[in-house]
Amino acid sequence: MIIFEFLAGILRMKAVAVALSMARPGGEVEPDPCEDQQARVRLVAFRRELHGCFTRRADALPELTDAILCAGGPVRSPAELPVEPEFRRGHGSVHDALAGGRAGTARLRRLQVAAMPAPAAGEPLMSGIDVTPLARPDALFADEMEMVQVRGAGGDKYLPGWPLSVLTGLHWGSSSWVDAIEARRLRPGKDHADVTVAQVTDLLADLAATGKRRPGDPPPLMLLDAGYPATGISHALVGQDVQVLVRLRSDRVFYAGPAERAPGQRGAPRRHGQRFALDDPGTHHPPGIELAGDSPRYGKVRVRAWKGLHQALARTGRRAGYPEDEQLPAVKGTVICVTAEHLPGGRKPLRDLRLWHHGPAEADAGLADLLWKAYLRRFDQEHFHRFIKMYLGLDAAHLSSAQATGRRAALVMAAYTQLRLAAPLADDLRRPWHKKPEPGQVLSPYRVRLGFRRLRARLGTPASTAKSTRPGPGRPRGSCTARILD
Repeated sequence: MIIFEFLAGILRMKAVAVALSMARPGGEVEPDPCEDQQARVRLVAFRRELHGCFTRRADALPELTDAILCAGGPVRSPAELPVEPEFRRGHGSVHDALAGGRAGTARLRRLQVAAMPAPAAGEPLMSGIDVTPLARPDALFADEMEMVQVRGAGGDKYLPGWPLSVLTGLHWGSSSWVDAIEARRLRPGKDHADVTVAQVTDLLADLAATGKRRPGDPPPLMLLDAGYPATGISHALVGQDVQVLVRLRSDRVFYAGPAERAPGQRGAPRRHGQRFALDDPGTHHPPGIELAGDSPRYGKVRVRAWKGLHQALARTGRRAGYPEDEQLPAVKGTVICVTAEHLPGGRKPLRDLRLWHHGPAEADAGLADLLWKAYLRRFDQEHFHRFIKMYLGLDAAHLSSAQATGRRAALVMAAYTQLRLAAPLADDLRRPWHKKPEPGQVLSPYRVRLGFRRLRARLGTPASTAKSTRPGPGRPRGSCTARILD
């Protein structure tokens, strides 16, 4: 009798706890069940379409993705993934799926684009492209490797490996979530600027095919780091409805347009006007746009923009084979200089932020103020690279095949997209030392991954059950085949 009363008391305490959790203080409301159902439908549909993108090893590759998402900690090696219950195949199936699997690259990229949330009305869709290295210094016979730059505490090192050109979608807000779209491997001898132009062109086609961008929307904004040739990429994308925003190195030199020729002046017309060196303020003419304001994170901010600047190009590098009877192009754009009083945390900035903008229309005051704020969102991609390498094991698979490494990168990108779609559905299984999220705050990718295994158990899997490779029991010992008599 005492035991029954004790159990009844526990049930009453649980009922009170549930009632208190339903009535949250501060006017908070419970998540809308309809929104959760829609999020679940989107996640299930993505997993089903992802299964259809694989044409060989179509059951092993999705389960390998689930094992990456449901692993108890950081993925250290593919050899550890078969012990996860979500991977229902043998140990040899992991490397067999990576080596012999096939995935439709274009279809997979379009699926990732279709899963992107649409931007707010009147705002451009922001995307970033950056190269991340996969170093393999211990691989002696891996194919299609080249020297990659690896940054570390002891300084930069150049090691053999595979560089990946990663394309992501970026968003406003305090969250570090991005949209994983594509990780394209740079082949030896290929110019990374040409690969960037191809990725932008494919992205524009996918945006139109999936309905993410409609006629009348602002041109998409591509954010690139200082290692990209701003003028070369802008010239290659002339005629396409896209904006390019590139961070500039301090040693870049531009020129204004030439002054009008005096009447009767002889000789060839000048192509370059006043010199504009970024590191020499004495060469700067008055800006066409100048803004000033206060920011809670950066203090007093000053924005200056010079329109109609171009670089003096030479027939070297990518333009070595340019026709001799044609003049090199003068690609005009806007140079933006942003001066901040301090960085977050009170740190002093080492230098000003200098940006190059080129698009179908010149930047005005409103667009110039938007551009420097938009470029700050590019640093979310740095967090993305760190997460997929540390926790999803992008560089943990020491494979000897470049094609297998590309498939591994595609699985990691698809796994990250599932985490983003599962953010409103996953339970917050934070550790005791983790900070409790604020009301309405979206869980981080790390927090979502902690609860993905519980969510995956409710979602199921589109992959078929693995077939047994062991032979059957056969005919019992001592028996014989019955003879059929006429």
